[in-house]
Amino acid sequence: MGVLYVSDMSVAAWKPAVEGIKEVFHASFTTHVYPAHTHDAWTLMLIDTGAVRYELDRHEHGALVSGVTLLPPHVPHDGRSAHPTGFHKRVLYLDSSALPSDLIGKAVDTPMLVDPLLRQRVHQLHVTLDDPFEASSRLALITERLRHRFAGTSPAVHADPTLADRLRQLLDASLPAGITLAEASVELQSSPTHLVRAFSRRFGLPPHRYLTGRRVDLARGYLVEGRPAAEAAVLAGFHDQSHLTRHFRRVLGTSPGRFVR
Repeated sequence: MGVLYVSDMSVAAWKPAVEGIKEVFHASFTTHVYPAHTHDAWTLMLIDTGAVRYELDRHEHGALVSGVTLLPPHVPHDGRSAHPTGFHKRVLYLDSSALPSDLIGKAVDTPMLVDPLLRQRVHQLHVTLDDPFEASSRLALITERLRHRFAGTSPAVHADPTLADRLRQLLDASLPAGITLAEASVELQSSPTHLVRAFSRRFGLPPHRYLTGRRVDLARGYLVEGRPAAEAAVLAGFHDQSHLTRHFRRVLGTSPGRFVR
């Protein structure tokens, strides 16, 4: 992650290991004014404090804390703080293929959506970017909701009684390394959103949480065998000890070290 601090601004940008996300960009600005420019990606933006005024395709708009702003690729826009105290934003730049091109015109007309569930999902995605499987699952639900919000439709319910069980078998077989949601979609010939929804309906929790729970179980076994927490974390499929500790606390209410003692 690259972080830059100047007197009236702070900026952090990085490329997560999540398919479909080109860049993550967090920034706080007070006086900076963006000139007119374009991106070759969809810009999915949350405003955490303050507000932003901008022109999109020569029409004035505002980005507020209460909404989610979606700016389409290749459409000129600028930007400036609406208040003298500045603003803080979190942005995900999504591949142009993440959403259908026929949404571009609708996003130009209505770039900000006041949708509390969508906003919560985008926030949760930012929080879980270090877990590619969970982040991919959340991104799939976000892009699905965006498509249906702009189309004015509801997600279709696909009844396949075997899909969730086949996905669980695939997740179990992939341990500890795991499998990406895109790989599972190809293997099971189903879309990522259908996989996530079918699994959640069948088992009462999303597939990323099931996979994390299985990895925590693996780590427990290694810990009671006497292996160090750092080694148990890697063997169970976590990035490192801190990654294991975070999920271990959430699942079991204690740290790996205290669990062993």
